[in-house]
Amino acid sequence: MLKITDYQGRRVHMIGIGGSSMSGLAEILLREGYTVTGSDSADSHAVKRLRSMGVTVHVGHRAENVNGAAIIVYSAAIADDNPERAEGKRLGIPEMERSTLLGQLMLGHKNALCVSGTHGKTTTSSMLAQILLDTDMDPTVHIGGRLDAIGGGSRIGGHDYFVAEACEFHSSFLEMSPTLAVILNIEADHLDYYKDIDHIERAFGQFLALLPQDGCALGWGEDERILRLFSALHCKSYTFGMGAQNDYHPENLCYSDTGCPSYDMVFNGSKIARVTLQVPGEFNVINSMAAFAAAHLCGGDAHRIADALSHFAGVHRRFELTGFIDGVKMYHDYGHNPTEMKAALNVARLQKPNRLWAVMQPHTYSRVKSLFDDYLTCTSVADFTLVTDIFAAREKDPGDIHASMVVEGMRKNGIDATLTPTFDDTEKYLRAHWQPGDLVLTMGCGNINLLNEQMQEHGDTK
Repeated sequence: MLKITDYQGRRVHMIGIGGSSMSGLAEILLREGYTVTGSDSADSHAVKRLRSMGVTVHVGHRAENVNGAAIIVYSAAIADDNPERAEGKRLGIPEMERSTLLGQLMLGHKNALCVSGTHGKTTTSSMLAQILLDTDMDPTVHIGGRLDAIGGGSRIGGHDYFVAEACEFHSSFLEMSPTLAVILNIEADHLDYYKDIDHIERAFGQFLALLPQDGCALGWGEDERILRLFSALHCKSYTFGMGAQNDYHPENLCYSDTGCPSYDMVFNGSKIARVTLQVPGEFNVINSMAAFAAAHLCGGDAHRIADALSHFAGVHRRFELTGFIDGVKMYHDYGHNPTEMKAALNVARLQKPNRLWAVMQPHTYSRVKSLFDDYLTCTSVADFTLVTDIFAAREKDPGDIHASMVVEGMRKNGIDATLTPTFDDTEKYLRAHWQPGDLVLTMGCGNINLLNEQMQEHGDTK
């Protein structure tokens, strides 16, 4: 079996190094004494950060980039015909998929806390990381976003706790070695890989089966698929949810004027702490309950956990305020399926803007096709919707789906939708139509966040 530890001190070349997970893994490898190089399709904040740490990063995938590498690490989004992977095979350089590397780095830690689910993983794992950090549990962390509390997406701590996102894309989470597995939700997504929702459920069942007998499962207790999987477990399991039937649930839930929740955390019928959050929305009640419960099951003190959560200010690209332009608030959210976009817009509405603009960058042709009907209504709470071209990511244009079809369908559902294919088109339209007091929320996990940066550079930021 290929082991990353056999290459310590040698050169690891990472294809797609600018990705949220890959860049974090690069930092961990660098700190553990590996020489790291990489490539990515475009420049980014992550690439610039890695360069500042001494990592050579090439923009563009070219065969010669792998020359001299001892091992290649690639993400599931990098296809076999990528020129660097193809050249590596020709030269006989061994290669390892990203999730395998993460699973191996996790080994040797007493508690591996793996957060899974269709959505909410980054925020929940970030909350959990901050709790363990603030309660002196010195976690090692690998998350898919940038958390200011740890200065990025990764942190090397002690060997008692490892916090990681466990992503179901291409069944990557089956490479993990969890001792505590969290499932936030199970919904239809990544249908370019999975056949249907039942196939997704089976994959989550396989993930839970990785738990040792003395391990623990924690899940959203109002999802019948999660409950069905829990019924087959041979280890302990606990649920969290809004209803009193769950092991962990909230009471006396209320919201501030900006939608930030406060609630009493109840465990097995007893109130154990009052939680007050800085981040808005009901979905953050759910995320925080999951993080609270995971830390509590690890022996954390309830009041210290609640205090740590009160200091959690969010993760970059998760309903992030990016600035003000012409009296308009600009936000960005990483949400990239209709459920996540709808939730983000509901939070935006709580900010009580004059008018709410939804700017959507649909992500991958396969996702838009498989969830097409859901896209047509997910921005209904907004006053105006702008839709850019579909972000292809790892896919090639099949020729049978286009952003204009989304716009047409939205209009049939009564949504004031407009196609603005490029960022320049979108910026021009916004500047011509917005008014002071409006709020613009850009949404997507592609590069739509660069629109916010572009507009900040061009515009009056008073």
